[in-house]
Amino acid sequence: MLSHTDLKKGVEIILDGEPYQILEATHLKVAQRRPVIQARIRNLITGNVFEKNFQQGDVFEEADLEKIEVKFLYSHREKFIFCELNNPKNRFELTEKQIGPGEKFLKPNQILTGILFKGKIINIILPIKVNLKVIEAPPGIKGDRAQGGNKTVVLETGAKINTPLFIESGDVVEVNTETEEYVKRIK
Repeated sequence: MLSHTDLKKGVEIILDGEPYQILEATHLKVAQRRPVIQARIRNLITGNVFEKNFQQGDVFEEADLEKIEVKFLYSHREKFIFCELNNPKNRFELTEKQIGPGEKFLKPNQILTGILFKGKIINIILPIKVNLKVIEAPPGIKGDRAQGGNKTVVLETGAKINTPLFIESGDVVEVNTETEEYVKRIK
């Protein structure tokens, strides 16, 4: 069992019989009141994100989640089709809302981690950093170089991110899927 002080980013708990992941947790202490943990939590089955306050004395069951390797196959009409890595005939689909904003960094045949809850795959975990090819990049324009310039490029998955001016079409870049930002160019 977990107490309210164990609630930190990444911790998975059971609320109302469903698994939730803590996205953010802030400790609040208001004068002459009990400490409160204000948290943003995400339902791992539906993908819904909301805020919830946890009081001192609250206890939680830690979510018993298993992890397996899965492969992303394709997407069609806001549905994403995956299969188990060791058993390709076991396919499952997730919605855009379940996966979250990182769905725009999925490319076919990418190996990911699937989350099992009570024997059923309920969601996936995206890698924090992925390498993607730039397919469309406007030319870098010389100008005021007091600050570093940025431009918006289109990646092979269709995602648009801001990169430095020296990035060109055909370059492979590393992208952080949590912040949706450019990290570096891969040589």
